[in-house]
Amino acid sequence: MPGNQLQRKLGLWVSVSIVIGSVIGSGIFMKPAVMAQQIGSPGFLFLVWIVAGTVSLFGAMINAEVGAMLPETGGQYFYFRHMYGHFFAYLYGWSCFIVINTAAISAIAFVFAQFSEFFVQLPRFSPEVESLQWRLPYVGVLFPLANAGVKSVAIALIVIVTYINHKSVKLGGAVQVFFTVIKVVALFLLIGFLFTGNGSFANLTHNPSSFTGVPWYVLTGFIAASSGALAAYDGWNNLGFVAGEIKNPKRNIPLALLAGLGICMLMYLLTTAAYLYIIPIEQMKGSALVAADAMQKVGGIAGGAFISILVMISTAGATNGNAMPSARVIFAMASHHYFFKWTAKVHPKHQTPSNALWLQCAWAVVFVITGSFDMLADLFVFVTWIFYGFGAYGIFILRKKMPQANRPYKLWGYPVVPIVFILFSVLYFVITIYNDVHNYNTGKSPVINSLLGLLLILAGIPLYIYFKRKHLSHGAMDENIIS
Repeated sequence: MPGNQLQRKLGLWVSVSIVIGSVIGSGIFMKPAVMAQQIGSPGFLFLVWIVAGTVSLFGAMINAEVGAMLPETGGQYFYFRHMYGHFFAYLYGWSCFIVINTAAISAIAFVFAQFSEFFVQLPRFSPEVESLQWRLPYVGVLFPLANAGVKSVAIALIVIVTYINHKSVKLGGAVQVFFTVIKVVALFLLIGFLFTGNGSFANLTHNPSSFTGVPWYVLTGFIAASSGALAAYDGWNNLGFVAGEIKNPKRNIPLALLAGLGICMLMYLLTTAAYLYIIPIEQMKGSALVAADAMQKVGGIAGGAFISILVMISTAGATNGNAMPSARVIFAMASHHYFFKWTAKVHPKHQTPSNALWLQCAWAVVFVITGSFDMLADLFVFVTWIFYGFGAYGIFILRKKMPQANRPYKLWGYPVVPIVFILFSVLYFVITIYNDVHNYNTGKSPVINSLLGLLLILAGIPLYIYFKRKHLSHGAMDENIIS
């Protein structure tokens, strides 16, 4: 086996579990309460889940065509090289490392640590020490010493998951299947248990008196709530990162994407319905941990323990589901000479992208120290959807540049599906910036997440110039890439 080539060891069930495991993490246990506050109506809350799920499914279908046609390790990074050339692909790969994947890993691990406090009171510094801040000009304020105990547990989880995937691709895949099966079964038990409680189906349809229905507020609230829903659905693209390690990729990639995301959408709708059955939307607005609050109403302290264990299982699996494929983007960039050469090395014994995994781990730890769940979730979703929009437009480019290429799966609804996806991406981009600036100016948020995300993307340009010069000096241009 060549030293720098990864092997195809992942089958269909592992691929489906990567989709489900990457998508279902912490969002369904935390975000519905925030979304309820933003949209204010149970009917619109369900609609947010449906629209965000449908749009995500459109994105998955687009990725399925491109991924089946170009089944190479690196996923969207590799696709962008064919769509837009070296610079844009690098910018995406850099964004994956600097914010998208690492912030997602950190956000999920952060929730794992938060729920562990149900069983163990984690230490923290005094309020005076926790209030020490790091101010970023024109961006906001970070509090790196807040929640030290929670952050330490989150860091420990990231390190453990990284070590597992450093040791073996098969072991990482087996861990993913294990956590995914337990997670799905436990979520269905949660849904069934809540519907046996003393609730009301009227909560699923009744609008509270505080809901005015003013169109502009409904639209901005809908987009704001969509941010939480899209964060909960995010992760479907992770499968493409390990496309070079999937058996029979032309069949298994589209099948795993469609089946995995369809299961996630169904479970999100059922779980939200179960929450609303127990907790009316007005009460849900003020819930910090809506899943735990709903379970405690039905099962008391035992219900709280059950949901805490469920969230920890879910987030542990999702941390693994994001860490395992995401490091492949770093590996792919370095393999094309657009990142540090040592991150393209395959471990000689374990046959894993070990160096890329540990670098990803280190930066994710930095995010844990400086951020919180909501900040990290909003940050990576905003940046992710910039590139999702370009990925959807790229399918038009590939159909024009590579009309005779073998497409084992062709996108249903072309060109309507990618056009709808692109329009949603643009609308989401504009209104997210508007909401972020408004929340910062009114004191609702200490950080303008969208601006921070854009600055982190642009910070990679000097490195691109460095790698390109080094790349050209070694005469290593890849002539086979369409630019």
